[in-house]
Order: sequence, then structure tokens, then C-alpha cells
Amino acid sequence: MSNLTINADRLLGRIQELGGIGRDAQGRLVRVAASDMDRLGRDRLVGWLEEAGLEVVIDRIGNIFGIWKTGANESQAPVMLGSHIDTVIDAGIYDGCYGVLAGLEAIESLKEAGFVPARPVVVAAFTNEEGVRFSPDMMGSLVFAGGRDLGEALASVGTDGTVLGKELERIGYAGSHEPGFLKPHAYVELHVEQGPVLEREGIAVGAVENLQGISWQRITIDGEANHAGTTPMSMRRDAGVAAARVIDFLADRVGASSTRTVATVGTIAFEPNAINVIPSRATFTIDLRDPNETHLREQEAALAAFLDELSASAGVAVHAESLARFEPVTFDAGIVSLIEDGARAAGLSCRRMTSGAGHDAQMIARIAPSAMIFVPSRGGISHNPAEFTAPDELVAGANILLGVAARLAADCMAGGMQIGVPRR
Repeated sequence: MSNLTINADRLLGRIQELGGIGRDAQGRLVRVAASDMDRLGRDRLVGWLEEAGLEVVIDRIGNIFGIWKTGANESQAPVMLGSHIDTVIDAGIYDGCYGVLAGLEAIESLKEAGFVPARPVVVAAFTNEEGVRFSPDMMGSLVFAGGRDLGEALASVGTDGTVLGKELERIGYAGSHEPGFLKPHAYVELHVEQGPVLEREGIAVGAVENLQGISWQRITIDGEANHAGTTPMSMRRDAGVAAARVIDFLADRVGASSTRTVATVGTIAFEPNAINVIPSRATFTIDLRDPNETHLREQEAALAAFLDELSASAGVAVHAESLARFEPVTFDAGIVSLIEDGARAAGLSCRRMTSGAGHDAQMIARIAPSAMIFVPSRGGISHNPAEFTAPDELVAGANILLGVAARLAADCMAGGMQIGVPRR
């Protein structure tokens, strides 16, 4: 199977076709989870899975699986490939979709080549990876891995007041299988980098060996509304100023730190939100990330201490609510080595790297040996219609996925290499 390659035209054509599905009147790609636009994308994906002769299974959280089994291997744990097809608002066409469609392409190419797997091979499209409409992100894979109660997830209320379970029913994707109905032998996710490292260093492939921990919080600061012209600065309880001090604290602390922590305040709102009224309330979100759990906890503790100090010094009430908390993930060393082997065999440069973004692989790693493959993103741009990866780079990544999937499905670990063995 060493000379096996994917059907490049089929893969690239599907990426473009799926990228045209789920656009609004302004032409924006808005295939957010469990929406009418998402249904259109799901319908097309299921059509492709069926055309490929795969068994299509949908679980109760709406995750879609295309399963290739040959009868003799049905009792074996499957090799799983995949990602997601939901998008952010005004998205690019590669994020998530590339991994799902490349996984399907890998299975089709193996079938067409007469490959006989020792275990089933599955392509998965997980629900609500982006977390734009329903929180938290990576919800489908998290529920599948047993990290969140199914009932709680289905009861999630979206930004538009809808309920996830009801929306899945409405669009026809509330499946009957229990999440986790199968446990993977291994999971591999191909993804565009969504960052600038590979392009900047002129490297073709990233073998992702770990993924950052993520801490999401919503901070609410309550002060006192008052007249903007008649209230002396020394007598104000200004929630807006207090919020600015938190943002300044994070920028200074993280910017001066020797750790790899990054911090983002991505949303903010004032009440009553009037030009001539001192804000009585500020509500904003904080996104902290670090690949080292100890460092992430240190930053969380420093933030908590600052919020306590701020409450006393500014005369405001501060409430912090945890929205999501995921520990850093170390991916399987054996699969990471297989990715490197594949790049080397193809004559492609490769480096080990950390993922700064969250991915479904982060959740599936809780229940199965997992790893990720990255290909370059032009300008490091993602979550943006300008997101772009060159066709030859997309094909190269898919061919590496194909090779890794074949080796995992054949249980052929070169040189005695094993997966699922903890690092020492």
C-alpha cells in the first residue's frame, strides 16, 4: 500500500462544494450547530457517506458516523478519523470540514485499492465543535467521550434562546444511538493549523503532540449607574473602569510571563450602555490557555486574587463563572511517530508542535490513543472567509492521513511501535 494516494480531485471538489452550503443572504458561511444551514451540510455529508457504501449512524447528541466494516473485523475496535462540519459565523471553508472529508476520502481510497482492514474504519463528524450557538465548544465529542452528561448537553440553551435537543429533532439529526456506543482503537484528526507556525518556518506538516489547556470564564462586575457629568471621579463605582483594569492586568501579566499562556477578552457588554451614564454592570469573557496545567492554574489563581483586590479597591461586586475548563492533552506518542514516518516517506518536512486551538481530538483522547496532523494556513488566518490552504498542501495532508489510517487499521506498527502506551 506504500504507493496508495487519495483521489485529489474528489477531495478538493467536496471541500469546495461543502464550502458553498450554508450561506446567508450576504454570502457568509454560517453553518452554526443544529441550524437549518447545518442541516443542509449534514444532509450532503450523509449523502456522500451513503454513496461510499458506509453504514451511517447518528447518536443522540447528533454526531454522525460513517462506518466501514467487512464482516470479519466487526468485533474489533475501530480506527476513527474525523472532525466537525459546523462553523463560526462568516467562516472559512477548511476548519473542521477538511478533516471530515479527508477521513471519508481515506476510507474510499482504501476500499477502492482493495485494502482489507483488520478492524473497522470510521469517519466522524462531531456536533457543535465551535460552540458559537451552544456552549461549551467541542460538545459532541465531549459527550461521546463521557465528559458531559447527555441530558445536560441536550438541554443547553443557545444564544438565540433555542434548546439544542429540540433543534436536533427539528433538523432531523437527533439519533437513536447512545454516545460512546463504540470505543475507538485510535483516533486521528487532520486539520488546518489555524496559526502561522508552519507557513512561517516553511514546514509542510505538523505532527501535533499536545494541545493547550483551556479555561473560559464569564466575569460580571456590578457597580452603580450615575450621571456622567455630575459624579466626581473619586465618588464613582464604575463597572466599566473596573473591567478595563482586569483587561490591563491580563495583558501585562501574560505579556511579561515566561510561560506560554495566552489570554483573550473576546466579548464585553456594559449596562445600561448609554453614553452619558456610568456603567452599572460590565459583563465580559476571559479565555486563558496554556499547554502546561500547572502554569494554567497559576494564571487562574492570579486572576482570582486580582478580582478580589479589585472588588475591595474599586467598591464593586465581582462574580466569576466558569464556562468551560479542559486540561492540556498529551497525544499518543506512537501515532505521532506514525505521522512523522508518513511525512518522511513522502519527502515532506515535519515538526512536532502544540495546538493552540481546541479540537475534538482533545476529547476523544480521554478514551482512545489520539493525535492530530496539521497542514499550513496562509497567514495563520482562520475563523475568517480568508482562511486558505493550498490544494497541494491539502492533498499532502490527506495522503499522510491515508497512510496512518492504513497502518492503524492493519495493526502494522513498524519496528514494534505501539499505540496506547503511556509516555515515561
